[in-house]
Amino acid sequence: MSPLIQIRKLSKNYSTKGGDITAALSLVDLDVAPGEFVALVGPSGCGKTTLLKILAGLVGEYRGEVLLNGKPVRKPSSEVGFVFQEPTLLPWRTILENILLPVELVNLDMKVYRDRALDLMAMTGLAGFENKYPKELSGGMRQRAGICRALVRDPKVLLMDEPFGSLDAMTREFMNEELQRIWLDSGKTILFVTHSIPEAVFLADRVVIMSPRPGKISEIVPVNLPRPRQLSDMAHESTGEIMSHIRSHFSNARVI
Repeated sequence: MSPLIQIRKLSKNYSTKGGDITAALSLVDLDVAPGEFVALVGPSGCGKTTLLKILAGLVGEYRGEVLLNGKPVRKPSSEVGFVFQEPTLLPWRTILENILLPVELVNLDMKVYRDRALDLMAMTGLAGFENKYPKELSGGMRQRAGICRALVRDPKVLLMDEPFGSLDAMTREFMNEELQRIWLDSGKTILFVTHSIPEAVFLADRVVIMSPRPGKISEIVPVNLPRPRQLSDMAHESTGEIMSHIRSHFSNARVI
């Protein structure tokens, strides 16, 4: 099976206001298969978010090759959904209206996508909250609405940039379980940025470890644990060995 995402020798520099050049990514190579869940971990500033934004077509002027379904990524695509660190729901729109915003912006058939939005809300446990406003929902429910919004146009790829970082520990664990269920039900390809090694190991098929800036891939660690995973699986010796191996990349450098 051909990779859905192919990244070859990807490098990205930014120019500072003072005219200096900052290297964000350097010679990144990565293939992602259809339906795979890949987590990216690494210290702050190593280019994880930049990599997602390049894949989303939100950042250009890079060197190297980035292909989605065999086509170069140069601009935003309906084949890619993006879930940000905060759900960024519009407070004056209902939850259903927020989820349908990407459909409205490109003038797609609202009736067809309204049915899909309602199905997504049911799948994510938001049925009955269609006419509620963001302030009436918990943080976890707002993030689920953000996931529905990213999925409403049925993209092939879901990019997630630390989507649960601002949630409390118990809600975050619940959302990890929810995301695994949504992924197993939908079959989407997911790239997931996190600073949490346990979260990466719980969710991912493979964990991509990135070095300090400029971000390079230090190692790709397979997570050969059965699905669906339970939170109690995190206490198993095999799981601990995987987390310890990943953590060893950062313990000496005092980063992450």
